[in-house]
Amino acid sequence: MELQEIRNLTMEELVLKEKELRKELFNLRYQVLSGQIENPQRIKMARREIARIKTVLYEKQSGTAAQTATS
Repeated sequence: MELQEIRNLTMEELVLKEKELRKELFNLRYQVLSGQIENPQRIKMARREIARIKTVLYEKQSGTAAQTATS
């Protein structure tokens, strides 16, 4: 998911997306332990998406998103 797409989501959608990604990350870690993972790079991508979402959530909460969008 691109950063601009994440920024266009509402706060509720961001929270739901973060929960989905955390569940997916848990399942991916379980697959690693059982040796059944098909795409090990998906763990890295999920972690990065969670970080992006948390950053955008923080920006929206603190009001810095409006400042960065105008500059």
